[in-house]
Amino acid sequence: MNEDRNENKEQALYSENMILETQKRVWGALKKGYEYSGVVDESEQFLRKNVFSKLDMIVLYVDLVGSTTMTLEMPAEKIAIIISSFSQEMAAVIRQHQGYVLKFIGDAVIGFFVAGKSGLLTADNAVNCSKSMLSVIQKGINPILNQYDYPDLMVKIGVDFGQNIVVRYGSDAEHSHVDLMGPAMNIASKIQYLAKPNQILIGSDVFQKLHPNLQKEFAQITWKNNEWKYRSRLTGEIYKVYEHKE
Repeated sequence: MNEDRNENKEQALYSENMILETQKRVWGALKKGYEYSGVVDESEQFLRKNVFSKLDMIVLYVDLVGSTTMTLEMPAEKIAIIISSFSQEMAAVIRQHQGYVLKFIGDAVIGFFVAGKSGLLTADNAVNCSKSMLSVIQKGINPILNQYDYPDLMVKIGVDFGQNIVVRYGSDAEHSHVDLMGPAMNIASKIQYLAKPNQILIGSDVFQKLHPNLQKEFAQITWKNNEWKYRSRLTGEIYKVYEHKE
């Protein structure tokens, strides 16, 4: 019991520090206009070492909601700072949860978490990462934006598990573009598309690997309008999707 309390205290302190550091960086970017220091990530190095390998992993898509409206209402240079700050803060959260940042696509960030032998801890890391992303946005980024009368940021998050292959587009081992391709990439993207603002959706293959305490935070979605038609790669039945309740 004491160990659990100590772990909760450490987690709370870690979260507070993470949010404070986020506020400092976002405030500095908006106030002084400076760019973040370079994103240090080992994703590309990892992918190049594993070209043409098939790897079990959890893929996470986080997409900014309403950025098109923002571009119509705010100065372009401010939009650039906000989206850049958002992207790099999301990348930092991914790295802090033992994940890799695959790439930035406009106002979306894609991360991946390589599964160990069981994939259990990996699933917990990916879901806790998703929860931390919402916390960083709501408690870290938005309060700073509010000081400038800028609108709150909201995101949609989709997460799925599966086997992906590392592909390289070209023969140059050091410089040709590397990427991931596979079912988890596709389904995570489609799950994220159907999420509501500030909602985390996960596929059944992720849910099944979560710690029971984390499973309690999710509820299966009942699709009412036949908007979800994707079937399980294993059973052929409609693939279950779960939403975070808290």
